Amino acid sequence: MSLKWIDTLDIAIELDEAHPDVDPRTIRFTDLHQWVCELDDFDDDPEHSGEKILEAIQMAWIEEKE
Repeated sequence: MSLKWIDTLDIAIELDEAHPDVDPRTIRFTDLHQWVCELDDFDDDPEHSGEKILEAIQMAWIEEKE
């Protein structure tokens, strides 16, 4: 499966599996961006993200944790 920036829920699930001890409420967007780009299944242009996309991923991750 190839993840793109728009796959916010799938990215959130992958991040939760990769970083189970992290509280997504406390992560900086710079770290979040890096972690998304480091996911094995991520296959998109790192420059195509923005604050809105990162915020959507963070919110999906918070919901996944709950």
